[in-house]
Amino acid sequence: MMKQYLELKQEYPDCILMFRLGDFYEMFFEDAELAARVLEIALTGRNCGLEERAPMCGVPHHSVDNYINRLIENGYKVAICDQLEDPSIAKGIVKRGITRVVTPGTVVENSILNEAENNYILCIHYGEQTVGVCYCDVSTGEFCVEQLPDEMQLMNELTRINPREILVADSCVKKMLTLTEKTRFKNTFVNPYFDWAFEQTAAKKALCGHFKVKSLSGFGCGELSDAICAAGALMQYLVDTQKNALLHITAIKTLTGSSYMVLDPSTRRNLELTQTLMENGKKGSLLWLLDRTKTAMGARLLKKLILQPLKSIDAIDERLDAVGEIKDDMYLRNSLVDYLGSIYDLERIISRISYGTIDAKDCLSLKRSIAALPTLKALLENSKSTLLKGIYENMDDLQDLFELLDHAINEDAPVGITEGNIIKHGFDPEIDQLIFASKNGKNWLAELEAREREETGIKNLKISYNKVFGYFIEVTKSYLSQVPYRYLRKQTLTNCERYITEELKEMEDTILGAEEKRNAKEYEVFLRIRDTLGDNVSRIQACAAQVALLDAMQSFACVAYENMYTRPQMADDGILDIKNGRHPVVENIRKQEFVPNDALLNSDTDNMLLITGPNMAGKSTYMRQVGLIVLMAHIGSFVPASSAHICMVDRIFTRVGASDDLASGQSTFMVEMNELANILNNATSKSLLILDEIGRGTSTTDGLSIAWASVEYIIQNLQAKTLFATHYHELVELENMFEGIKNYSVAVKEMGSEIIFLHKIVNGGTDRSFGVDVAKLAGLPQQVIARARVFLDRLQNYEISLTDSNSGIPKEKPKAELPECVKKIKNTNIDTLTPIEALNLVYSLNKELNDAE
Repeated sequence: MMKQYLELKQEYPDCILMFRLGDFYEMFFEDAELAARVLEIALTGRNCGLEERAPMCGVPHHSVDNYINRLIENGYKVAICDQLEDPSIAKGIVKRGITRVVTPGTVVENSILNEAENNYILCIHYGEQTVGVCYCDVSTGEFCVEQLPDEMQLMNELTRINPREILVADSCVKKMLTLTEKTRFKNTFVNPYFDWAFEQTAAKKALCGHFKVKSLSGFGCGELSDAICAAGALMQYLVDTQKNALLHITAIKTLTGSSYMVLDPSTRRNLELTQTLMENGKKGSLLWLLDRTKTAMGARLLKKLILQPLKSIDAIDERLDAVGEIKDDMYLRNSLVDYLGSIYDLERIISRISYGTIDAKDCLSLKRSIAALPTLKALLENSKSTLLKGIYENMDDLQDLFELLDHAINEDAPVGITEGNIIKHGFDPEIDQLIFASKNGKNWLAELEAREREETGIKNLKISYNKVFGYFIEVTKSYLSQVPYRYLRKQTLTNCERYITEELKEMEDTILGAEEKRNAKEYEVFLRIRDTLGDNVSRIQACAAQVALLDAMQSFACVAYENMYTRPQMADDGILDIKNGRHPVVENIRKQEFVPNDALLNSDTDNMLLITGPNMAGKSTYMRQVGLIVLMAHIGSFVPASSAHICMVDRIFTRVGASDDLASGQSTFMVEMNELANILNNATSKSLLILDEIGRGTSTTDGLSIAWASVEYIIQNLQAKTLFATHYHELVELENMFEGIKNYSVAVKEMGSEIIFLHKIVNGGTDRSFGVDVAKLAGLPQQVIARARVFLDRLQNYEISLTDSNSGIPKEKPKAELPECVKKIKNTNIDTLTPIEALNLVYSLNKELNDAE
């Protein structure tokens, strides 16, 4: 047996090998020492023919998923070695083999996965001019490819996809590790793979072989050579590790940059699209607000929609039409919520069909899900919107599979598939006969027990069963004198004796034979049912996609109805006009009434809104709400406003807040400048920029200079629609210098020494930041506040304009007039000065200074 273990371990040296022995998975040698430490389980030993016992540890097979998960979380790969034959009939050592290699990106177990999140493995191939990317969720069968122009776009995609595992060629591991450090991935496992798998010939062969095609052009990626290399390598890796045909990976989805808006990591983070800045949790994010999905598939799709806003007005309007139709029809909306709630995770059930791990409980879940499909489809029969009509036409109700499962699977079937009681009566004649024989035998046992009690007079005589001795008659010690001679003693216990008779032995053979044959036959029939489901994987998968899309649309509709959102009017005219806009998340979290605000941006007179005002007044909230409203419109959601005319934008850029990046040795200011550089280098006239307090991380003069120059560059070179919040009040003068800049401020009401934030955006700039007042609200000591007001008054008295009102160019500060005594020192030639002359000079300077006092 140890020879068998060592041979398998040699094939998978980079994995922890879990070796099935009876009811346990055992690990040996270095694997055992490592696993015992990580899993915190006992380390024992086993004789293996060596001088020392082999270190060993093990985990129960029924709870192995939990232990695998802990190993995966710590970055290890696990090779599962199972028994490939029944030990009871095996001759010699039981045949074993690797049935699967589990890695962070190839987990399919429900107990390990988060049902609302995809678990991606991603493969990267570096070409000469482009980067090929392929990512796959093995638990759902999603398989996507794209070809990116540079590493910057690769970083954007890595943060959007957030893979658990990254596969790269052996020769590119160091490059990949450097990139993951830049993107600060915490839980991503970088895995090297054979260079040959990334060669185009090998990659095409792997893909064409799996999808059974001669060309990849039908998937739209025939000319994307680097993407094909990445996809082929990933497919080969999955074949090597998953040890099955991967029938649920049925197609390649090719992504192109023209379809979706690119959101860089800063924008996703600053707008808090999927998690909050402070706690990194879902609650408080846009995803949290919009997620009213009823299925796991819908929840995963919703997150994708949020991170991939559309760039096509027609596609956006299709979604808006569907959302509007569901929102306005209460019966349809409520019915969709009810029936979608009864649908299980079809996508992940499909993966278990493909892996051959589906059990009777999964089949019942599939049946109950399919049972809801005819009603769901009927609800959409009279739909008016194109998208809902498409769902109606493309949704397969799978009634043939429902009939199969309904007739075949018992409602109270056990979890295991070898224990019997899976197949319903009437589905298979042979099983019915075996059940009849088994049940009749048990009835006979009951009759035999009653007859023996009567004949012997032993009132507590009973017939029992265990796996060791089979059926036996049990008699307590108090009745041993009444036991007849025909009873053959089987076992002696402390309180009783166990016997058998010839008649009981014959019936045991009949009963047990029938049960064993029934279990074996039920297992055989279940495998045929599983194969039938496997033949229909693509149908179930297509149906799951339609259900997920419908669920996402009803989620948008429910949120729109509950929060009184309005439909945005999409156009490509460069005008962004929001009336009474609200921050979608803030208004839901805070109990007080939210103050709505308008926003007008266009390509001419209102190209940039320059916003001044105190801290805590709502500048950042206002700018974020504009960004979120624009993004919500682009994903096909209604928006929090009384009306919204939204122009198409190609990118949303944000620079809001910053903190030190200690891991890469970057200060707050450097992080800020990096983000600003990215924006200024990549934004276009169709972009939306949200810039908050540019230049605040350095000195006032440096910061003001950078902010001023940035505003000029944006308005003169980019003409991007921009919201620019600042505490540099000198910038308000730019409104008079450049057409397209408009000053706005946040209204504040002063009541004596107190201030009240009105959170209303009004026309015109302001020259006050109320910083001391905000410090007072924060609870700074009164002594500090009083002293701060003294310094504030002094500084304000010396404040001067930094611009030339005629040219609009920042003026140089006037040079101060040198005192006469300083001029005298400056004009003295020290090299020719004698000691006595120097003494006289000091004396005269001292006298002048004293006289001046």
